[in-house]
Amino acid sequence: MGPFVVPVTSLLRQPGATATVAFVAPFDPEGELGALTRGAPEVLPGADVDVEITLASFQGGIMATGRVSAPWHALCRRCATEVDGVLTVRVAERFSKAAGPEDEEAYPIVEEQVDLSELVRDAIVLELPLAPLCSDGCLGLCPVCGTDRNEADCGCEPAGDPRWATLDALRVPDQA
Repeated sequence: MGPFVVPVTSLLRQPGATATVAFVAPFDPEGELGALTRGAPEVLPGADVDVEITLASFQGGIMATGRVSAPWHALCRRCATEVDGVLTVRVAERFSKAAGPEDEEAYPIVEEQVDLSELVRDAIVLELPLAPLCSDGCLGLCPVCGTDRNEADCGCEPAGDPRWATLDALRVPDQA
């Protein structure tokens, strides 16, 4: 029984009862949820995830509310420098004895225990940034020469879009 598995026998016997669990545990120690492509946002396997959840019982189940925090790592989508951050996610999920294929909105209660690992994984993976940036003002790489425009100005002229090339012939020259 790992830190993510919480016995809820006493909660199930007293609807309305609450209990708070807080722990730090490794996220995805087997590395099953690693980035699918190089530089994609991910929580590194084995990184510590901080969990603080309040479990509240109701007739036939448990409501889990709280927060989950984990460090993430990626490459900036514009300049390809490494980006690190900490993700904090608010969670509110239901655990039910009757959870199964017909109740996809609830996590199962198995042998009077709730396993928070799937809830934690789902919350974190769904909140990872889709297109991380090193900063909001990142200028990215020059598409012509590849220079990091955050560090130096390369002086390259942006290439014209070939889809508009026909309209360029209609352009009136500047008369200064």
